[in-house]
Amino acid sequence: MSSWQISGEYMETCNCTMLCPCITSNLAAAPTEGDCKAAVALRIDKGAKDGVALDGLAFIVMMHAPGPMAAGNMTVGLIIDERATEAQVEAITGIATGAAGGPMAALAPLVGRIAGVERRPIRFEIEGMKRMVTAGDLVDQACEGVPSMVAPGQALAIEHTAHPVNSRLSIAKALRSTFKVFGIGWNDSSGTRNGHFAPFAWAG
Repeated sequence: MSSWQISGEYMETCNCTMLCPCITSNLAAAPTEGDCKAAVALRIDKGAKDGVALDGLAFIVMMHAPGPMAAGNMTVGLIIDERATEAQVEAITGIATGAAGGPMAALAPLVGRIAGVERRPIRFEIEGMKRMVTAGDLVDQACEGVPSMVAPGQALAIEHTAHPVNSRLSIAKALRSTFKVFGIGWNDSSGTRNGHFAPFAWAG
């Protein structure tokens, strides 16, 4: 059995209007647009799998659910930092698909199709309560935390969620959200769509 751990920062946007009903229904509710399109980006600040160092790399899990997430039949594809070696791509693929255990393994039964892996330069930037991620020509997304009135400089948060990245998520609005990969297309800059961010620490 492999041994691994990764930690760093995560952000995502999706096509649901705020607040995404997947989160507040434990994946049982229909997405606000009927289907779910999401780009879950993770920047590994520190990590390794089976002796393969993963520090400084990033990956994006692209997801499409044709209805409520809990109903399954999801399509999942991976975009991995083009700087990754073949060994690092193999390690990240195992972690991101749940094949190597860990948090994503819980979602694996809901996945009907793995769409494949694309390699692109991934940029993941943090500026206060803003998170911005690009992956070449495939993804361009940014979100901004909804400010808390009682905790200056921090975003409102939702706790005890079933989200695989972290059970505590900052609530954010998507400033822009463009996906064009694995047949998943979305382009919005209305400021009305859902976003989240959080630190993460996974192990398997």
